[in-house]
Order: sequence, then structure tokens, then C-alpha cells
Amino acid sequence: MPRKKSAGPPSFGKPLTDDPDDAPELLDEFFRSGEVRVGDQVVRRGRPPLGAQPKSSVTLRLDADVLDAYRALGRGWQSQINADLRKVRKLKKA
Repeated sequence: MPRKKSAGPPSFGKPLTDDPDDAPELLDEFFRSGEVRVGDQVVRRGRPPLGAQPKSSVTLRLDADVLDAYRALGRGWQSQINADLRKVRKLKKA
């Protein structure tokens, strides 16, 4: 099994004092290489993997008043257009 490469410089700098109970200074490397956990599970940063049927990006021309009405809904207005089109076309969720 290949040996892991070093993560680079150490994450801890020199201790702030000679007292062993004081925590050492945390360097930027410590925060760059840290991981977020929920219980025992590591939470990966970045975009989640695409599902079985990823959505497609399209260009759609809408009347100004229709677009204004959807944008007034706030966050998720594009998903609402998708839901309304599914309802009108009587499509089941994928």
C-alpha cells in the first residue's frame, strides 16, 4: 500500500508560553486541512454528487410579468416553475 504524502507544514506553531497546559498557536494550515464531522460521518465540502437523473439547463423566454411573479416568490422560484410545469403536464416525480 503506498504511503500517504505529508500534508505539508505542521498545523501547529510554537507554543504561546512554556506552560504545557496552554494550547499551541493554530496556523492557517490547521483550518485548511480540517474536516467537519457529524457524529462519525465526515461531511464533504463542495457540490453534492449528481443524482440518477440530473436536471438540464435550458434557456426559456417568459413574459416579463410571469417572470416577475415567480421571482417575487424568493428563493426557489426556478424550482417552483419546474413544479408548476409538472402539475400542468400531469407528470409524476422522477
